[in-house]
Formats: sequence, C-alpha cells, structure tokens
Amino acid sequence: MAKTTAIKAAPRAQSSFRCTECGWTTVKWVGRCGECHAWGSVAEVGTQRVRTAPTRPVDAPARPISAVDATRAQARATGVGEFDRVLGGGVVPGSVILVAGEPGIGKSTLLLDVAARVARLGAPVLYLSGEESAAQVRLRAERIGALADTLYLAAETDLGRALGHIEEVEPQLLVVDSVQTFASAEIEGSAGNVAQIREVSAALIAEAKSRNMATLLVGHVTKEGSIAGPRVLEHLVDVVVQFEGDRHSRLRLVRAAKNRFGATDEVGCFDLHDTGIDGLSDPSGLFLGSRDKAQTGTCVSVTLEGRRPLVTEVQALVAEHPRPGTPRRVATGLDFNRVTTVLAVIAKHARIKLDDRDAYLSTVGGIRLTEPAADLAIALAAASSTADATPDSGTVAFGEVGLAGEVRPVTGIQRRLAEAARLGFTRALVPPGTIASGPVPAGITLVEVSGVYEAIRLHCQDEQ
Repeated sequence: MAKTTAIKAAPRAQSSFRCTECGWTTVKWVGRCGECHAWGSVAEVGTQRVRTAPTRPVDAPARPISAVDATRAQARATGVGEFDRVLGGGVVPGSVILVAGEPGIGKSTLLLDVAARVARLGAPVLYLSGEESAAQVRLRAERIGALADTLYLAAETDLGRALGHIEEVEPQLLVVDSVQTFASAEIEGSAGNVAQIREVSAALIAEAKSRNMATLLVGHVTKEGSIAGPRVLEHLVDVVVQFEGDRHSRLRLVRAAKNRFGATDEVGCFDLHDTGIDGLSDPSGLFLGSRDKAQTGTCVSVTLEGRRPLVTEVQALVAEHPRPGTPRRVATGLDFNRVTTVLAVIAKHARIKLDDRDAYLSTVGGIRLTEPAADLAIALAAASSTADATPDSGTVAFGEVGLAGEVRPVTGIQRRLAEAARLGFTRALVPPGTIASGPVPAGITLVEVSGVYEAIRLHCQDEQ
C-alpha cells in the first residue's frame, strides 16, 4: 500500500476590518466602531496572516542597558528659543515630532524658520511640501528671511519619491508639510484616509529611526480640534505639539501634549506678523491694558500657562438691560460656565444686583483663561464695572471662588507673586494661607481675603 505523506497546511489568512474614523481594528465586521462608536465606519482592509515567524539574524543584537550610548538622545537646539523650550531643549536626532494646529495659524511659517536656522548651522535640511509649490514656499522664505544654502526644498505628495529625496539629500532634519497630503501607490485610497496616514507615518518614522534623522511632521486638525487621522499616529511619534491661537490675534501658543524627552507643562509664546514669527521671552505686556490711568471694570490677575506665569487683565462691562427679558452674558477669552457661576456668586454673597443687567467680560491680548485662579479677577472686574468704581492700578488678584462665596487657594503662588513683583505691582489680593506658604517678594504687599465680598470691598474703593 502506498504511503501517504501528510501535507502541512499553510497559516490561514484572516480578514481584517478597520474603522475609517479612528483606526480601530477587528477580525469581523461590526456596524458600530468599538472605540469611537461611529456608525458605518468599519470597512474591510484586506487579509493578514496570523503569526509572524522570528527573523534571524537580527540587525542589532540586544546589549546591556549600561552599554547603550546615551549621547545619541541628547537634544540639539534649533535656534528658536521658545520652540526649544517646549521640546525640552531642542530636537533629538532620530525623534519624530508631530506639530498640529488649525489652518493658517502659522505652523508652516514656524517650521520653515526652524529649518532655515538649523541649515545655517551647517546641517543639511530637507523641506517636503505637499500643500504648496516650491515657488510658493520660496516666496514665504524670502518674506520671513528663511533662506539657507543647505536647506533643500521639494514639492512632493508621493511617498516613494519623498523617500527618494531623503536618500539623495541625507538630511539631519526633515520637515514634512503635511503628513495628510502624502500617499503611497501601494495602498488603496486617497491621501489623508486612515490607511494612507498609517503607511506614510510608519515609513517616515522608520526612516527617521534608521538614519538618526530628526523629523517634523505637520498634522491637520478636525473641526472638533483633534488631530486628523488615526490615534495610532499620536502614539507612534515621540512628541506631539499643539499650535494654538486666535486667528484675529498675533499671539500664538505652542504647548506639548506628549513629550518623551521632556516635560509637557512648558508653553512657548510667539508673535506672528507679516514678516515672520518671533518668540516672546516676556509676553506679559501683551495681556495688559494701559496702566497710566486706572479704569473701571478691570482687574489684573496672574495665570499659569504650564510653568510660565503670565500677568493678564480681565475687563468687564456691566450695563442696564435695554428691554424686558433675560439679560445677556458674553465671555471672550474666558470659560462661559465659570463666568456665569462667578456672576451668580457675587450676586448672592456680595448683594450685587445683576438680574436686570447685561454682562460682557473679556481678556486683553487674545489670551484664553481657563484655570480657576482667574475667578477672583472675574468677580472683581464685574463688581468694579457695576459700582463704577476705579480700582488701584497696582493691584493684582488671583484665587478660586467657591459657590459659598469663599476664596480658595491655587497652585504656583510663589511664581505668580514673583512675576507680579517683577512687573511693578505693589499689592496682591490672595487666598488665605498665602503669607505662610513662603517668602514674599520684595516690593509687594499681600492682602489675604477669605471671601469674595471682602475682596470686592478692598478692590472697589469707591463702591457705594
């Protein structure tokens, strides 16, 4: 009898399904994504084989951790101080940095300036533009003074040709503007979909790690403000930087949402203008009105952006409601819910009549205050406008206001007081316990206020 030979079956191919909104994967089709809960967004992306066999020999064998060269991960300054501050000292060779922000906020201008400054140090830099032609980028570079001999420029959207440019130039810094505009011919779908972003980012990250090349990726944001594409992109990169600012203001804030090489509580301040973008090492003056003469309806506070204290001014206008009905509440640069809560607190505990008056509150310079420490400044500005009282121009105030009318302590007391004293303020209305928390900077007098009514009485000297 013939001997039967057993045939070993090949690993079974298994279908894969992926959400086009967030990149969540599953082995079977479902009508609703299990991650972002979007309906009808799960589609088949092809087949994948189960299990991966080990590859031998390996390119770089494992070594004792003490034998690893740590100098390869040291940051190198770019020449843009505020950007280096956010990154933790500069860019690390081989790192991948994702810079995200709304259209027209200044991402390309900042990164072109960074690329030119690094190129002037003698390092080859490659700028890949997928949104503008080479001539358009050249015009912007002339306008902001970002021309350099070792800064190479290419207008490209094909991933394969982009990798060819990298191989030819061998840059130490790569700028890709933007990752959503590049596409691979090996992947189905148009540029910007989940599969394309995943392939493009994976290829660029692999090049950055293998060549020890620092890479800056520009990322689009959705209308909700989150980074477009799969969340895996944010997990794969080393640093995620958010570019923020009001389109109608020159102020731009850069903060790190993720940083493998430094802290995430640093904030960089920039001034965007017609001839470029400049770092602001001392931006507090942008957020203050004129201090030559005190104005009614104003109060100066000290907010913390990361670890940086910024002296800001809150302005309020409380006016008679012109017709019967619910009075208006408008907040610009402030959290609307906090504003309405603080107004309700001073109406209750300071007996300030607001039920027949409109209240308009705003910050100066386009900065946005969201921390609770601005509560006391909101209350004092509104009370000053209501009573038509002129406050002391040398006074600052900060503290959280509770629903019972009490003033609560906040973090970073010493940094706030030091910044206020540096700018010449002579008095600070602060929460209880501040004097005992540490030394008081020279030239400033602390006045502890336990409740919002006491703070209003001290701030509005002319209140009836």
